[in-house]
Amino acid sequence: MAQPAWQDDPAPLPVDTAPVPEYGRGSLADLLPTLVAGQGVPGFTAAITELTPADRNCVFLIDGLGWEQIRSHPDEAPFLHSLLPTSRGGTGRPVTAGFPATTATSLASVGTGLPPGEHGLPGYTVRNPATGALMNQLRWRPWSEPKVWQPYPTVFTLADAAGVRTAQVSAPGFEQTPLTKVALSGGSFLGRLTGEDRMDVAAQRLAAGDRSLVYTYYSEVDGMGHRFGVDSDAWRGQLMHVDGLARRLAEQLPPRSALYITADHGMIDIPFDEQSRIDFDEDWELRAGVALLGGEGRARHVYAVPGAEADVLAVWREVLGEQFWVASRDEAVAAGWFGPRIDERVIGRIGDVIAAAHDDVVITASDNEPHESAMVGMHGSMTPVEQLVPLLEVRS
Repeated sequence: MAQPAWQDDPAPLPVDTAPVPEYGRGSLADLLPTLVAGQGVPGFTAAITELTPADRNCVFLIDGLGWEQIRSHPDEAPFLHSLLPTSRGGTGRPVTAGFPATTATSLASVGTGLPPGEHGLPGYTVRNPATGALMNQLRWRPWSEPKVWQPYPTVFTLADAAGVRTAQVSAPGFEQTPLTKVALSGGSFLGRLTGEDRMDVAAQRLAAGDRSLVYTYYSEVDGMGHRFGVDSDAWRGQLMHVDGLARRLAEQLPPRSALYITADHGMIDIPFDEQSRIDFDEDWELRAGVALLGGEGRARHVYAVPGAEADVLAVWREVLGEQFWVASRDEAVAAGWFGPRIDERVIGRIGDVIAAAHDDVVITASDNEPHESAMVGMHGSMTPVEQLVPLLEVRS
């Protein structure tokens, strides 16, 4: 006798149902190549076809401010909200961050113009195949030679060599970091402490050349989201502040300029309960056969003990498959999660198993990742709230 449907075990989420980022036509990796192609820099094509070329281009990246957050907060961000119809060349559509939707990966995608599978920063923490240890790619710990880890030149470097006046305007402490060197270097770095100073200097540098490319950055929206959540007064206060910064920059644009306001990822608040926060360090079933747990709560790289890869995949899919897209490395690569191509040096950095959250849930590690496990706001996966980012436009 057939078993009633209500008694069937729910099937795991199929890998091919994950919404893969729009690599090659509408992702963060396509932004700078599109802009510099319009400025006549050789070797680049305009992948985001909706954008109109400008002689002077400025990118203002607001860490953690996804498309859904702007749409949901018209009162706190009236200027940014008013620009939503301009996104992606006036189509009123977002672009995608890339997988995982996390800062190190996204900044590398922006600066190199390459998807994660090529630039090689495919997560918050990933295994270094040369040492077997986890490497934090945001903080660059333990240290690895930057130009070996990410050997490609940045778009800034190539644009500067082609005669485009190029600058990055950010917090002074970022100037010498390995992440800046591999992802955002080229031309001039101008360190400014306050957001207001960054906006003013960005506008000045934009006017300094007949063709110019300026990047500026603000981090505290993300910081408040992690600490207090995107449903907090502290986060809303930062949103109001950055809305004013964006308006300040827009009002100073020199002639023949285009300003693009974007982000590296969105964010979602995760409740502090056992159903929403699955603690890997306390779960013997998930730990079985696992040598290293990388990534972050909503986008995990799982590195198996040699020989245990198939068993780890089976267990993670059985335990988590209704709430996460759970894929083997080969399945994730074939599905294009990290881009259409994967460099050979990058393969071993990707987990034997990758778990990307579908539901409002995270995999924490309370013993080994106490700081990250205590965060309210999270990101990393391919859901719209994390993956979709604005590409708001102001032209002069």
